[in-house]
Amino acid sequence: MRSFLKKPLSHLLEEADSSEKSLKRTLGAGALVALGVGAIIGAGLFVRTAAAAAQNAGPSVTLGFIIAAIGCAFAGLCYAELSSSIPISGSAYTYTYATMGEMLAWIIGWDLMLEYAVGAATVGIAWSEYLNHFLTHVLHVSPIPYEWSHSPFEHSLADAAGVIHHGMMNLPALGIVALMSLLLIRGIHESAVVNNIFVIVKVGIVILLIAFGWQFINPQNHTPYIPEPSIYTDHQGISHSYGGIMGILGAAGVVFFAFIGFDAVSTAAQETKNPKRDMPIGILGSLVVCTILYILFSHVLTGMAPVEFFRTTGKEASVAAAITTFMPGYGWLGQLVTVAILAGFTSVILVMLLGQSRVFYSMSRDGLMPTVFSQLHPKFQTPYKANLIILVLVGAFAAFVPGDIVGDMTSIGTLFAFILVCLAVIILRKKEPDMPRKFRTPLVPLVPILGILVCLAMIVGLGWTNWLRLGGWLAIGLLVYYGYSIHHSKLGKMRKNGQL
Repeated sequence: MRSFLKKPLSHLLEEADSSEKSLKRTLGAGALVALGVGAIIGAGLFVRTAAAAAQNAGPSVTLGFIIAAIGCAFAGLCYAELSSSIPISGSAYTYTYATMGEMLAWIIGWDLMLEYAVGAATVGIAWSEYLNHFLTHVLHVSPIPYEWSHSPFEHSLADAAGVIHHGMMNLPALGIVALMSLLLIRGIHESAVVNNIFVIVKVGIVILLIAFGWQFINPQNHTPYIPEPSIYTDHQGISHSYGGIMGILGAAGVVFFAFIGFDAVSTAAQETKNPKRDMPIGILGSLVVCTILYILFSHVLTGMAPVEFFRTTGKEASVAAAITTFMPGYGWLGQLVTVAILAGFTSVILVMLLGQSRVFYSMSRDGLMPTVFSQLHPKFQTPYKANLIILVLVGAFAAFVPGDIVGDMTSIGTLFAFILVCLAVIILRKKEPDMPRKFRTPLVPLVPILGILVCLAMIVGLGWTNWLRLGGWLAIGLLVYYGYSIHHSKLGKMRKNGQL
């Protein structure tokens, strides 16, 4: 069947070696680690940590981070093997095309929109929230009105006068997405330089917070460490499994969003100087650095403030608010954290938009999407038209959809992609045992299988509403595939002409 045509490995390797009309190879191992850290440390750490503590696990959110890190470690080992062996833009989409066929490749490419495009929108929404905190508590000026910094589906708690405000459009989120899209059009090298600056700033601030905040941990906030199972309903009326095993798994699924940046590194394979050496370093190096920081950070944050604080007072800017409230004498650190968070979110948006444009670039070159997505700028050699279209799509999500919904959609979409990447390693080891592999995933098939199981457990923890959203999203993707992509597939045309 045409839907299960696999892209020959020889074709992929030819694309990797070809320099004609290709993306510029300008990135080294250090830049890749910085890209990974740039994408990883952001909304997941500064916003989703507090959300997971409030809604799912309380202080045991640290255990959720550990579970998420284990799943990412298994998937990261698989990504490292595939990205060093098949150094082509497209990440999981490319690997699936070579191992499981065109239809599944399309599904995963469509699914990656949940990770990169919707992920960028999620962080854009968080950026908007912290911008208001920065305006109010650092610059001491009036914040952007609630109506113009929240989606139409959100409303505030009643203020002192009993007034409830309703959102209309999130203008700051739209603005930062537009700015980063224009930077990416300018070039990958320039984008990497800007990202490196942001990474240095935010990692330094995270380390300062861990170091200074440790002395303000209140043991009572960690008691009980694993709350008794119950149901928590937030102010938007959404119910969450809180406490116990399901609470921890739910927290793992929520904070999993904090780890998704490391696989965005693999989308830059075609712009890496020595991908066979540098891709594993970039993927695994950024994952190790961030996991250590995450566990320490979440332990300090949940130790400083009680769960109720994250549900009410500290909701939209929990980290900065926790410092101001529970670390007397460190107001300067709270202000510094707000600035660093804005810089950190900016780098996350940058890398997410980079990943999305490179996935679309690869799908377009295969004929599964219109050619406009693979057209390169004559001067900058970047897929500029793809970046502009993505700007419109991501900007719409950021402006009009609530952050909690898009955040969980991003997590479940990424988990699904990780499962297929783990499967791809097993399949390629069996079908292409002699393929040169600069990096080899250890203990195959055990490690990929464990990665699949941990990712499935986190999907279970995210709840049936997110399963339905994923199913609906994939169903729309299949309609697009059978309505357009299968008829324009270059691989399908090659088979029809007897070239395969």
